Amino acid sequence: MNHDNAGRFIDIAPKVKSALAAGEAVVALESTIITHGMPHPQNVATAREVEAVVHENGAVPATIAIIEGRIKIGLSDTELDWLGTAKDVMKLSRADLPYAVASRRHGATTVAATMICAHLAGIRVFATGGIGGVHQGVEATMDISADLDELARTPVAVICAGAKAILDLPRTLEYLETRGVPVIGYGTDRFPAFWSRTSELPVPLRLDTPEAIADLIRTKEALGLGGGVLVANPVPSADEIPASEMSAFIEAAIAEAKARGVSGKAVTPFLLSRLFERTGGRSLATNIALVKNNAALAARLAASLARSQA
Repeated sequence: MNHDNAGRFIDIAPKVKSALAAGEAVVALESTIITHGMPHPQNVATAREVEAVVHENGAVPATIAIIEGRIKIGLSDTELDWLGTAKDVMKLSRADLPYAVASRRHGATTVAATMICAHLAGIRVFATGGIGGVHQGVEATMDISADLDELARTPVAVICAGAKAILDLPRTLEYLETRGVPVIGYGTDRFPAFWSRTSELPVPLRLDTPEAIADLIRTKEALGLGGGVLVANPVPSADEIPASEMSAFIEAAIAEAKARGVSGKAVTPFLLSRLFERTGGRSLATNIALVKNNAALAARLAASLARSQA
């Protein structure tokens, strides 16, 4: 990436800029949870709570969004409030990002776009809910999230609760292995399934401390290996919906999507909406809990990486 040229499109919030200049810990946060993840005012309240968790664990939060074509690395209170009710906000991945900037559009960043913008700003750690992955029925649709290739090419550590369990998790892990992405289970031998702490799939690697993850990242960089690292952090046990229970909800939602002919980009929001209804709102509550849990770990990892640079 040509950071010198990209700088003319980027606005870095003062607190984030000073932290980066001082070599302090910074954690990137995405903005789709604000614009496409939940209703107002819960979306803004949750975004502020997640930023507070980052602060409490020793790092500076940098929520990323595109406003009138400007890449905002860290949002002011006014910008965050505005984004919570903004209309005509694009959901941006790698393919859409340059269009939104060139056309001076508003955009919320997905995992892939957040990674790109974080890297342009010099941020090494990003906390999200769950990554995208290989969709079920991929042999017919070829529907594979851009998040996976972004992890293979952009050197940002992504802290998540695994991939959303509506996806084809075995193929998602296989794709990540093929693309050379280290997948780390944080304190677990089983790959988390977003709303559930475990799946039936073994996690490729296990590490139990932020310091151990930081050491892996530093070693990867020293070896000249590009791309990012995926850290799969299980949702706290008190907040999970067990896989045995969640699988029935997911199967029913997928069957309904097929019956209605829902396809393409409409599939994921349709399924998430149906899961919210079928779980009586529990899926959203779990989503919020896991995002906060990931933000806490991301801050501790960023702090460990910052200490190693001091």
